[in-house]
Amino acid sequence: MKVVILCGGKGIRAFPFSEYMPKPMMPVGGAPILRQIIRLFVEAGFTEFVLAAGHRKSVIDDYFSGKDVGGNVQVIDTGENADTGDRIYACRDLLGDRFIATYGDGLCDLPLPELVKFHDSHDGVGTMTCVPLYSQYGVIDIQEDGRIDQIREKPHLKDKWINAGFFVFNKAVFDDWEGHNLESHVLPHLIRQGKVYAYRHNGFFKSLDSYKDQQEFEDLIAGQRLPWLRTAHNTA
Repeated sequence: MKVVILCGGKGIRAFPFSEYMPKPMMPVGGAPILRQIIRLFVEAGFTEFVLAAGHRKSVIDDYFSGKDVGGNVQVIDTGENADTGDRIYACRDLLGDRFIATYGDGLCDLPLPELVKFHDSHDGVGTMTCVPLYSQYGVIDIQEDGRIDQIREKPHLKDKWINAGFFVFNKAVFDDWEGHNLESHVLPHLIRQGKVYAYRHNGFFKSLDSYKDQQEFEDLIAGQRLPWLRTAHNTA
């Protein structure tokens, strides 16, 4: 089962780093986050990767050339300015009857075989991994008379779910692929037809969108915590 990873965007929120290389090449624990993503898939038994590249593709080519990452890596030029949906669609002939798709900037302790098993249990063409919304602010609980009960510092809002960016699709999804952006066009179109199911995951998830996120990743690693891996040994 192949894994297509979106790693061709310009990563505007990671500027100026992304001026020189793709955001998925930002380092986390001594290696690009893209390498860490591949590592979590390899650990779960997935070894076939298609990297949907674009912006600064040569940097990805150079990094993976001759490198043993525990699996086969194919880097595809999906266009400098292509949108997320277009990048996956450009790789469609390289993927099997079903495949996993994910972004090149997020790590999760998702039980990937269980995700695939859930996907196979329903009649949709797609499965989206959803995690509880993590508030970046403290949340204040207030009584009717205005008295403050408590401040909860950056809690998970467990009744609100967000897209964690780990998908399973059947190849048939391309028969009804509409629009250019995965989040704004393709998925809403499929959801309106009842073809996408949610896999709820309550574990670790974090994306790398800024220098602050990078430092939070490094703090986890400095504390010898790699929650996205079941076996936390060498991070390089």
